[in-house]
Amino acid sequence: MSDWSSTFWGSTAGLFGEEDEDDAFDPDRQTRWDNRDSLILVIDCCREMFKKSRGEIPFQLCIKCAVSVLKNKIVSSDKDQIGIVFFGTDKSQNSSDFKQIYIYQELDSPDAKKILDLERFLEDDSCDNFATKFGHNTGFSLNDVLWTCSNMFAKSSQKIGHKRVMLFTNNDNPHADNPSLQRQAKTKSRDLSEIGIAVELMHIQPSDGSFDSSLFYQDLIQVDEDEEGILPDPSEKFEELLSRVRRKQHKKRPMATFPLTLGDGIELGVSVFNLCGAAKKSSHINLDSRTNEEIRTHTKYICVDTGRELMPTDIKLYQMFGGQKVIFEKEEVTAMKTFGDPGLLLMGFKPKSSLKNYFHIRPAQFLYPSEKSVTGSTTLFSALLKRCLARDVVPICRYIPRSGSPPRFVALLPQEEELEEHNIQVTPPGFHLIFLPFTDDLRRLKYEETPKATSEQISKAKEVIKKLTLGFSSSQFENPSLQKHFKNLEALALDRDEPEEVIDYTEPKMEAIDRKAGEAIKDFKEVVFPDDYNPAGKPAAKRKAEGGGAAAKRSKPGDDVEIDMREEAQKGQLSKLTVPVLKEFVKQAGIKCGTKKADLVEAIKDHFGV
Repeated sequence: MSDWSSTFWGSTAGLFGEEDEDDAFDPDRQTRWDNRDSLILVIDCCREMFKKSRGEIPFQLCIKCAVSVLKNKIVSSDKDQIGIVFFGTDKSQNSSDFKQIYIYQELDSPDAKKILDLERFLEDDSCDNFATKFGHNTGFSLNDVLWTCSNMFAKSSQKIGHKRVMLFTNNDNPHADNPSLQRQAKTKSRDLSEIGIAVELMHIQPSDGSFDSSLFYQDLIQVDEDEEGILPDPSEKFEELLSRVRRKQHKKRPMATFPLTLGDGIELGVSVFNLCGAAKKSSHINLDSRTNEEIRTHTKYICVDTGRELMPTDIKLYQMFGGQKVIFEKEEVTAMKTFGDPGLLLMGFKPKSSLKNYFHIRPAQFLYPSEKSVTGSTTLFSALLKRCLARDVVPICRYIPRSGSPPRFVALLPQEEELEEHNIQVTPPGFHLIFLPFTDDLRRLKYEETPKATSEQISKAKEVIKKLTLGFSSSQFENPSLQKHFKNLEALALDRDEPEEVIDYTEPKMEAIDRKAGEAIKDFKEVVFPDDYNPAGKPAAKRKAEGGGAAAKRSKPGDDVEIDMREEAQKGQLSKLTVPVLKEFVKQAGIKCGTKKADLVEAIKDHFGV
């Protein structure tokens, strides 16, 4: 240990977890990943993909989705990598010289050039232009396609965290006349799954109107655990395909994985997820004004006395006690903040009705089984979920999210799986992890008595609400500020003259409101507000207090509250008033005194004989 003169003394504010508690449950902090997400879009380019189906060309749908993915990646995670591969083309371009496979865009970070390149497919006549430039050929092998994707991941110079392949096609049975090629493709898909490369199917409704995934792709695609082996129906429109692509392009990254202990020796692995989060503007990056390169910051602690750099072992923590510094080692601080191993410990069960709405103190998280950590977790988790739903109860658990975090008590609210008409999952099966409040998190509020509405006023208000009631979904409204920010960035990156117009759907449609409920609103105003009411006018001034100038007004602009100066003097609260208020009263009362606050207070006290 170094001598005390060269030791950095750090305060222990938050030593026992006061400041660290929020970090422990902060979703933004827990979902930071150093590894990049890599995605390869594999597009079938056979002639069937260029035949119109329900008014749209499937190949163009795929290109539109690719453009959308690239734009979203630039905004949300520009460090991720994305590549595009065509198969079923007459020309070939890949490192392994596989036939009928063309790597159109190598696996790399998204940029404006890639987006503009893809948009040319949408501007030109796709069928004629593509046939001339790339051609069509059905002599491809899906095994070779998957090999090509595997080689692209292997050659990446960046550290890759998640590897995924999205396969776009409207052919439900490729290699139908060659079982050997089908068997090779299925074997290769299993091999990719074992090394952490997921293959996902984005199937499109063919022109003949049928796509039977059981013929081939049911055995090729590794379906997510939460989909329970069910493939959704093929997409018919661009909106449906884009919706599925957006769901898949965001990897389900768990915030944490730990055991859920049900009793002595009974544990199952679970993962915690955030189902939704607030959309935010991308953080700014500091650039060098000369080179326009990103600035990297490095922090060093320097001793004030010696000027030398302090090592981690030189830095101590202290807590003031009795006027002296009580020194702690980092290991001691860590031990004091440790309440147990990370995980969930079952404490018991409560009826679902005991979980009140006012218990909400922070956004809930979502609990799902993790088969990778403990084998058999999915079966036990499913049994627990079904029994909780059947008995209408919620498990109460002690929750420690990570090492050094203070424990919290949580309720696990069960949720059943729901699928929409196209077999796309709407709500996943699992438990919502509800944080329960401590006693000091709750407080009772005292409300002043206010005038109550009459039965006629209530009836008129109900009529207004009834006429203006409509089906509402938050997904129908986008944040106009965020959308404008992203459109400006997009226009800047793509070198466009002006950004796309952003429609603000949050603005009320006054004409429609007046047409549907104009009379009802007018009737409501007549029974609630007086005849001379003017909503744009200032509120009526209050009556001045009696007592020969014993009242003064606050000098704060726009504040018409009056003060009974005699009462304030008798209560000894003159010092709480501002100097302008005191000066105003002294001027009105004709009192001669100094301009300091103490002189003003004493003069007013003498004036009232206090």
